[in-house]
Amino acid sequence: MTRTPDEVHVAFLRGPLVFRDRGINNEATPSVGLAYLLGAARGHGYRATLLDPIAEGLNQTWSHPDFPGFACQGLRIPAILDRIPADIDLIAFSLMFSGEWPVQRHLLRDIRARFPGVPIIVGGEHISALTEYTLRDCPAVTLAAVGEGEETLLEILERVRSGQPLEGIPGTCRVGADGAFIAEPPRARVRDIDRLAWPRWEEGYLERFWSAGKSFGVQTERDMPIVSSRGCPFQCTFCSNPRMWTTRYNLRDIDDLVAEIKSYIARYGITSLQFYDLTAITKKKWTIAFCRRLLDEGIRLRWSLPSGTRSEALDDETLPLMQEAGCSYLVYAPESGSARILERIKKKISLDKLTHSILTARRLGIVVRANLIIGFPGETRADVLRTILYGMKLSILGVDEVPINLYSSYPGSELFQELMDAGEVTLDDAYFLSLTSLNSDFTALNPMTKNGRMGPRELALYRLLAMLFNYGIGYLLHLPRIVRTVRNVFGSGTEAATVLEHRLKDAMRRKRADG
Repeated sequence: MTRTPDEVHVAFLRGPLVFRDRGINNEATPSVGLAYLLGAARGHGYRATLLDPIAEGLNQTWSHPDFPGFACQGLRIPAILDRIPADIDLIAFSLMFSGEWPVQRHLLRDIRARFPGVPIIVGGEHISALTEYTLRDCPAVTLAAVGEGEETLLEILERVRSGQPLEGIPGTCRVGADGAFIAEPPRARVRDIDRLAWPRWEEGYLERFWSAGKSFGVQTERDMPIVSSRGCPFQCTFCSNPRMWTTRYNLRDIDDLVAEIKSYIARYGITSLQFYDLTAITKKKWTIAFCRRLLDEGIRLRWSLPSGTRSEALDDETLPLMQEAGCSYLVYAPESGSARILERIKKKISLDKLTHSILTARRLGIVVRANLIIGFPGETRADVLRTILYGMKLSILGVDEVPINLYSSYPGSELFQELMDAGEVTLDDAYFLSLTSLNSDFTALNPMTKNGRMGPRELALYRLLAMLFNYGIGYLLHLPRIVRTVRNVFGSGTEAATVLEHRLKDAMRRKRADG
């Protein structure tokens, strides 16, 4: 029976955050992915409900009985199930981080038990990386949507509306009745991303995160998620981007982007923009045009690039203009201080040019973070030493944060597939949960690493000592930073200049709430 779109009800859902008991994980952040899907569904007339257990249960932590040593933040499973409307026609579940899969699998099984006849589709980075494994590990799932989601979602909704089977839809995969894995042809990437609906933010949704001091990058009073591009044109071997997005890179039209920003200023009175892009700055001409447009329009907002960007377009012409237009926080992603490892991971950058860009941004007063990784497969102690020394150099020269993480064999990446082919990775719950604790629990002395030449304890010790040095020397050599951190963490204001300040501020907020 064919129905009108407003007679079809879809629920968009993600699960709670999952982390090690002693972990310091990423903050809870608004789901821009679900907001885009909500905008697409509502824009075509469908009834759509956003269910975000993280937003509704900020700072509510609980232990999962099936996974000792790990905790969740957000609503508990029974409360999540109770939030799903009884008249639902389709449940769309988003899962980005593979480290959370065991807990989210249990949630999906419980949803299936509560709603036995409702189709459940899953999408996101984890699903695109391990599609067949996920479907077989969780038969509760009806369909997996691979890659970009809006067009696939709308075709699925049209099938539900018209009463047609959910088979043969490009960009989807399923397990057939005979147990065979069926992968439909991939869906072409959306070329004209400006025709996509803007994210749809439910009333009061963002305010939950603002009042709790939660944000993706460094914190201001009202941080607005924004996306200026899709995909990444590069092919780093430790990244799952090519599996999720391919290497096609699409930038938004500046008119459309600025119009969206203006709408948020008018509706929310936002204080900053946080770009959720994989790689926001790649084209110098676009960056300059965007900055000049902000200045010409009189848009006076702070904005940040917290994901980790490259430096090719961030030169002596671009950076001063970015700073003038409001850029206050930049995260660079050199990854390694070893030329050999940079070549191995296909990180096609010049460390000298990147260092010059980092220090130029720092001199302009932009708060700078540089992300480094040690423990890549095949990496030697000499390579690790070069990376650590490079990080120390940046700290001494005034870079605000130089965290060092252990290599994570993330599904969907080229290096992950090499490790799988070599029998170094076994897909099971222990493996997935190790991903969520690897770079969150800094007290763990035996993390699951995949180097082969250096053991996990050795790598964990290198990381801990290097991190202590980088933060310690950064404060000792740059004393005004101490004053800034004390003011931001212990003061009554809403700002944090660095991720460390943000984490400390959040810990203080929780302590006051508990005591």
